[in-house]
Amino acid sequence: MNDKVHDEISEDDLMAALKETKTYAQISAEDLKKIYSIAFKHAKSRLTSKILVRDVMSENVIAAQKFDDITSAARILSENNISGLPVVDKENRVIGIISEADVLAMMGTQRQHTFKDFIMHLFGHPLPERKMGDLVGDIMTPTPITIRPDADISEAAKIMDEKRIRRLAVVDPENRLIGVISRRDILKAISRK
Repeated sequence: MNDKVHDEISEDDLMAALKETKTYAQISAEDLKKIYSIAFKHAKSRLTSKILVRDVMSENVIAAQKFDDITSAARILSENNISGLPVVDKENRVIGIISEADVLAMMGTQRQHTFKDFIMHLFGHPLPERKMGDLVGDIMTPTPITIRPDADISEAAKIMDEKRIRRLAVVDPENRLIGVISRRDILKAISRK
């Protein structure tokens, strides 16, 4: 990493370092070392903050279709130790997501209503109902939250945190599934940097 940063210190990094040192006249060797050190810090910050979703997402994505049987989706979730599956149509466009919680709720182990559910109910929203059916499309959550591959992983992390979800489907401009990025993928990328 350090060699890469040294090789990629840009003119902008040097200008930022010069502004920070407030030295514009004669530059001594000590000043140059200080400028270089500050430029190195700026370059490192710039390079480590720009990790794209495409660079860390999983491309081998397991997905379900809305006419798949729920038991097969539950088996896929269990066998692959994952908590959710994107649901795609025949053109591989993301149309929903099915999670462990969706399957468990359908089987009668639905959690009690949360405080948020009751607050939303006070504002006129119906309380969530138990979903019924035998097909993935019957119990999936429609219109899942997705992200583009050219987004920064910090954006993905922010969405996951705000929405309290563990993964995002990565889609192309036509909303076709091309990958999945999880919290674990982000943590691995940060630890490598």
